[in-house]
Amino acid sequence: MSTTTIRLPDALKARIAKAAEAAGTTAHNFILEAIAEKAEQAERRADFHAEADRRWGEFLETGESVPWEEVRQYLTSRIQGKDTPRPVPRKFAK
Repeated sequence: MSTTTIRLPDALKARIAKAAEAAGTTAHNFILEAIAEKAEQAERRADFHAEADRRWGEFLETGESVPWEEVRQYLTSRIQGKDTPRPVPRKFAK
């Protein structure tokens, strides 16, 4: 495991110590968990954007989409436990 040095303002260091104590952990572990959470958040955001780009590219290639109202009706039916067919994509009307 490598070592990284960070400089924390005194006020932030005190906040971390207080939060770590309330969480029942050490300041060191609290900081590690915070960094891990932030890294995971950034990774999820990157995955989300990659999926959005993929779907946008697919739309541009096919020109097919499902109108929001149909998606909304489908999801509402599914939430209500109804066995409903998935909406069918079709060419986007210009």
